[in-house]
Amino acid sequence: MNTTNLSTRDRGAYGENVAAEYLRRHGFEICGRNIARKTGEIDIIAKKEDILHFVEVKSLRCTDFPTAKNKDIYKPSDNLHPNKLRKVARTAEWLVAEEGWEGEWQIDAVLVWIRDGDNHSLVRFVPCIL
Repeated sequence: MNTTNLSTRDRGAYGENVAAEYLRRHGFEICGRNIARKTGEIDIIAKKEDILHFVEVKSLRCTDFPTAKNKDIYKPSDNLHPNKLRKVARTAEWLVAEEGWEGEWQIDAVLVWIRDGDNHSLVRFVPCIL
């Protein structure tokens, strides 16, 4: 799939698919995607080792992946604004209460770089962002 001409929304959905596959490959069970409440939306809800993970996905197009020399150029994490994180936290709290979840839970992020040209992706999991 060529992601170069995708809209921002479609590119975000592509990044969420990449993130979900990454989580599956690393032992997470995907429990839900794009769950919305009045307080906001959770991109991915996953479970691993009896911990519920509320995952915010941030995707970014790039011409090349970050390296030690250019690591500060491409940072999808720049889009993890405090206001957005508060919405994710409130929505996670809502869902925990709604489902009666009594176990551990946390809010994580998955950062996805999508390289133009070949659409290869680089993924970084960032645990416990709050």
